[in-house]
Amino acid sequence: MLDSLLGHSRQAPVRQLETIQQNLNSVVLGKAHIVRLGLACLLARGHLLIEDHPGVGKTTLAQALARVLGLGFNRIQFTSDMLPADVIGVSVFDTNRHSFEFHPGPIFREVVLADEINRASPKAQSALLEAMEERQVSVDGDTRALPEPFFVIATQNPHEQSGTFPLPESQLDRFMMTVSVGYPSRDSEQALLAGGDRGRMLADLEPVTDAAGVLELQSLVDEIHASDALTGYVLDLLEASRTAAWLDIGLSPRAGLAVVRGARAWALLDGRDAVIPEDVQAVAPAVIGHRLAHNLPVSDREQVTRRLIESVAIP
Repeated sequence: MLDSLLGHSRQAPVRQLETIQQNLNSVVLGKAHIVRLGLACLLARGHLLIEDHPGVGKTTLAQALARVLGLGFNRIQFTSDMLPADVIGVSVFDTNRHSFEFHPGPIFREVVLADEINRASPKAQSALLEAMEERQVSVDGDTRALPEPFFVIATQNPHEQSGTFPLPESQLDRFMMTVSVGYPSRDSEQALLAGGDRGRMLADLEPVTDAAGVLELQSLVDEIHASDALTGYVLDLLEASRTAAWLDIGLSPRAGLAVVRGARAWALLDGRDAVIPEDVQAVAPAVIGHRLAHNLPVSDREQVTRRLIESVAIP
């Protein structure tokens, strides 16, 4: 176990992760795998895109993550008339001081929910690019750092719905993972219908940690060992994607880095100090699906990634 191999000082963070997952699963019912992927994405310092129909719990998952982790939360409702300044902020002239004063936008928060991101125009969508990649924004020639940790959860309606602007590949690549919440099982939905109000349950969630604690957990991901054989396995996946005749585009080096980092976070959630191939296989569909076949529904992307994974021998 990780806590025995890395020392007694690591036991508390490992137990924290178990409590965090339990609390999240008490609100987001029947979606333990999706909850774990979202938490792994945050620990790996990535960003998460959730693509699904309205009303299946996308916003609840985002709010629950922020609440349990003790992080600040802002929700940005993307619309067709949104401007980049609505996301980043704007400088306003102060007549008393005779100077411009910057008013931060909702992007200046530890957890930001970009709700229905593909309802906005590409110009407004691009406002997130620098923030997600550089964790800073530039306004009027000044560079302003964003909070740490910084985690963007974007939701996206299916492309076939009216009034949507598909995200360009350059923006999709900023998201470490793309997942679909899906409909709950019958038992989970029955518990949902019989349970209390989700909003009240979210308000009752007690924070397990805070921003400093999350940064500590993220630093633990860096300590998870990935052997040469393991990284060689990821390289084989990348090479297979680039040579497969049934794929239009191969995976980039950035995708490989995201797979390894996601696998490290998954191993940490399992309480291990080293990555195994099963960790790669657990996160790979969420990490590479939108990079291989972004124009396909999520379910079809999973089939593509599974086919790719099955074509590569496990070390």
